[in-house]
Amino acid sequence: MDQVDCVVIGAGVVGLAVARALALHGREVMVLEAAAAIGTGTSSRNSEVIHAGIYYAPGSLKARLCVAGKRMLYDYCVERGIGHRRCGKLLVATAPEQLPQLQGIVARAVANGVHDLERLSAAQARAMEPALSCEAALYSPSTGIVDSHALMLALQGDVENAAGMVVVNAPVQQARCTPSAIEVTTQDGTRLLAKTVVNAAGLQAPALASRFQGLDPRHVPRAYFAKGNYFTLAGRAPFSRLIYPVPQAAGLGVHLTLDLGGQAKFGPDVEWVASADDLTVDAARGDAFYAEVRKYWPALQDGALLAGYAGIRPKIHAPDEAACDFMIQGPTEHGVPGLVNLFGIESPGLTSALAIGEMVAELLERR
Repeated sequence: MDQVDCVVIGAGVVGLAVARALALHGREVMVLEAAAAIGTGTSSRNSEVIHAGIYYAPGSLKARLCVAGKRMLYDYCVERGIGHRRCGKLLVATAPEQLPQLQGIVARAVANGVHDLERLSAAQARAMEPALSCEAALYSPSTGIVDSHALMLALQGDVENAAGMVVVNAPVQQARCTPSAIEVTTQDGTRLLAKTVVNAAGLQAPALASRFQGLDPRHVPRAYFAKGNYFTLAGRAPFSRLIYPVPQAAGLGVHLTLDLGGQAKFGPDVEWVASADDLTVDAARGDAFYAEVRKYWPALQDGALLAGYAGIRPKIHAPDEAACDFMIQGPTEHGVPGLVNLFGIESPGLTSALAIGEMVAELLERR
């Protein structure tokens, strides 16, 4: 049986960021990815937005890691020449009864250490984006977009340059936890003995953790899947910034985001599904998209939205329950030496990835 210092399960943006942090802390790292390439799961099916950190409960991991991760991500993109743009975002109230929500968002942002939000009247918002319709808005200048695939390639390069290894087509079947090491078995029967294992399997993290012998099942949350459908815009959008409505219960509303080429997409909505493999976009859902988008862009023409793609949010709470924080679960919580489980790493996971990596590396270093 081969021995390795650290095994990271999952080569999405978070798994790669964790592997990079461990490698830069001097650890020997092997990343095991079930798919044939890195970043083909949730990391490839999001809006590629760099979030400012304004929505999340003060003191939560989502708030702390998003704000820290945003700074780290912008610096990393500049350092590595990764495509990104600090384009800014307008968060809009489209009805008078939503105005108090804007005030609440400002207060929450300040509590999270985000002090750059600007309050805008309807006229000021239209001066920035003439096609916009709203009652008032907040401008977030530190929101941006990033080429997530280029980001993941850079993270992989850092892992490998630090003598780490990324292995694809290597789904983990199970693990056996002992006081001195964790025995990891892949689907082809390969067995590895690791001092440290980080479960960064995203949508599959709870199911994988349930197959860890020696981990008490009460520490494994139930997985729920919230599909987010995206529709792309035929033609060029008349906006240069991201446009977000006030947040909804399970997501951030049907918002307009741009890619680095200027192409606009709308979404995600929230559709609770039974399977993480349910990625088909029902074109009929576009009817609801038109109604939502026209609240802030009344000039959207019929037939302009095309079914795009879908992603799945790795939720660890039921549809009728309050949203959960990130769950970064180490030996202190579950009692298994050397094991870290990452559960419920949904948005803002991309923005937070580098900060999550550092947190995991420091947690294991303290051990």
